[in-house]
Amino acid sequence: MGRARRVDPDGAARLVGHGDVLVMSVSPVHGGGPTVIGMRAVRLAGPETLDIVVPLAELAETLARALPGRDEPDGAGEVIVPAEHGAGASWAGTSPPRSGWVAIGTVDARTLSARAAAGVAEIVTGSPEGAGAAAVAALRARVWGRPLVDDRPELAGLPAGAAFVAEVLGFVVDDEPAVVYRSGPWWRVTTTRGHVLARRPALG
Repeated sequence: MGRARRVDPDGAARLVGHGDVLVMSVSPVHGGGPTVIGMRAVRLAGPETLDIVVPLAELAETLARALPGRDEPDGAGEVIVPAEHGAGASWAGTSPPRSGWVAIGTVDARTLSARAAAGVAEIVTGSPEGAGAAAVAALRARVWGRPLVDDRPELAGLPAGAAFVAEVLGFVVDDEPAVVYRSGPWWRVTTTRGHVLARRPALG
C-alpha cells in the first residue's frame, strides 16, 4: 500500500474478503489507456466478508499504526478498516476473472525492470515543467499501452504498464521469471510476490 501511494497519492485500494482470505488491489495505471491492477492476498486470522474501496493515504496510515516498522508483515495483527470509502476509483468496479486463466509464457525479471525504467524515463522527458495534466495523462496512456515485448507475438496484447506496476509494487524478483496468463481480454503477470492484471481499453 505504501508503494502504491508513492506513485498514486490520490488513489484508492479495493479490499475484498472471502472467508479467511483478504484480496488487496491497487491500480497505479488507469484512465485513458490500459487498466493495470496490482493484487496480493493475505491470510486473515478469522473469516471476514467485505468488499470496499478506501483511500490509499488513509489505509497506508492505518497499516503503519497497526504494524509499525514492518513493510512485509508475516504474522498476525489487528487492522481497523477505515470508515471513509474511496471515491472516483472507477477501475475498482471492474473485477478480473477468477477462473479460465491459461498460461501463455514467461517474462524474465530483467525485461520487466528494463521496460518499466524505459517507460518512466520517456514520461519524465516528455513531461517538462508546466506540461498540462491532460497532456501528461495522454503520454502515460500511450507509453504504458504499448506492448511489453515487441518480438513475441503470443504476448502482443500485454501492455507495458504491467511491467511498471510489477516494478513499483515490488513484485519483480531477481532471477525469477514472471508467469504470464490470459483469460479473455485480461492478462495476468504472476510472481511469488503478487499478481499484476491488465486489460486494454474496450474499443468503441
